[in-house]
Amino acid sequence: MFELSKKILSKVSFDRHLFAKELKKAIGYVQPSERTLLKIWCLSTFGHVYQSEIIEAFQNII
Repeated sequence: MFELSKKILSKVSFDRHLFAKELKKAIGYVQPSERTLLKIWCLSTFGHVYQSEIIEAFQNII
């Protein structure tokens, strides 16, 4: 599910609202052990654009 989540987030990265929505869904789908990897990947790939959305989505999770 981790790889699928990365593909989906890459495809919706053109829209801030859609990215935030899909990120929240992805956090719920991936295994708990993969959540940190997802956060690192999101910040390294989209952090320059969506840093606040990523941090907010993971704030209460990790």
